[in-house]
Amino acid sequence: MNSPENTESTAVVAEAKQGNPAIKLIVLTIFAGLAFWFWRNFGHTLNFEYLAGKETAMRNYAKENPALVIGIAFGIYVAITGLSLPGALVITLVVGWFFKFWQGLLLVSFASTAGATIAFLFSRFLLRDSIQSKFGDRLKTFNEALDREGPFYLFTLRVIPAVPFFVINLVMGLTPIRTGTFWWVSQVGMLPGTAAFVYAGSQVPSLNHFVKNGASGTLSPGLIAAFVILGLLPFVMRKVVARFKKAGSPTNA
Repeated sequence: MNSPENTESTAVVAEAKQGNPAIKLIVLTIFAGLAFWFWRNFGHTLNFEYLAGKETAMRNYAKENPALVIGIAFGIYVAITGLSLPGALVITLVVGWFFKFWQGLLLVSFASTAGATIAFLFSRFLLRDSIQSKFGDRLKTFNEALDREGPFYLFTLRVIPAVPFFVINLVMGLTPIRTGTFWWVSQVGMLPGTAAFVYAGSQVPSLNHFVKNGASGTLSPGLIAAFVILGLLPFVMRKVVARFKKAGSPTNA
C-alpha cells in the first residue's frame, strides 16, 4: 500500500508531466538567457587569479557592507548551483577563505541546498523530457533504489560523491521524492563534504600568496589537515553508510 507521502509525491510528478508546454518553453528560455548572461559577464571571475587581484578591494568593501557581501555571495552560489554551472568548488573554497569556517559553512550549506533544490524543481517542472531522454538509465536506477531505501538513498548519494551533484539534482527531480524531503536530506548529506572544503579554503592565508606560490608554497599544519580530511572523507563516509545499512537490514531488525 502506498503511503500518503508517496501518493502526494506521485501526484505532483503527474501534474508536472501535464504542465503547459508554452509556459515551460517561455520560462526555460528566460532562465537559459539568464544563465548565458551570467556566464558571459561573470564566468571569468570564477578563478583564483581574478579573485586574487581583487582581494584587497573585496576585503575593504566587506568591512563597509558586510550584509550586502554575504547576500551577494549567497546569491552567486545559489545561481551557480541552481543553473548547474561549473565553478561551485572554486566558490566553496573562496567562501571558506573569505568568510572563514563557521560563517562560510553556514553560507555554503544553505546556498548549495537552495541551488540544488532550484535545479531539482527546474527538472521536475521544466526540463522533464530532456532530462529523461539524457538520463533515462540513471532514472530507473534512482527509482528502484528509492523504492528499496527511501530518502536514505539520496543521503548515500550526497555523502559519497560517486555521481556528480548536478546529475543527482536533475534526476531526482523526475522521481516521486517530495521537495521538502529532498531539501533536508540534501543539506544533511552534503554537510560533511561542505565542511571539509570550506575548512580547506579557510586555511589559505592569502589568495595572492596561493596563486604565486601554489599549494606547496602555502602549506601549513591547518592546510595539510584539510587535504588529509578531503582525502579520507569518501572512505569514512562509505564506512558510515555501510554501518547504517547493516543496522537497518532485516537480519538486524
